[in-house]
Amino acid sequence: MGWAGIQNGELLRRAEELFDVFITADQNLRYQQQLTGLKLAILVLPSNQVPAVAQLVPVVESLLMTIKSGAVIDIPFN
Repeated sequence: MGWAGIQNGELLRRAEELFDVFITADQNLRYQQQLTGLKLAILVLPSNQVPAVAQLVPVVESLLMTIKSGAVIDIPFN
């Protein structure tokens, strides 16, 4: 999408225009950015390591069916 190098605040604004859910492994996002008022739902993964993320796919799929706009959900390791 040509978004390489886009910082968090601008990245969230762009994502909010095109997507319903933002999935990240940035554990500090809620402390670094103002998330209140976003129409974008956010899922925070516990890791960005492929084996860990692959293991969480069923959890993410389930949450994608029920997450509400503006929600921020931290997904724990099982």
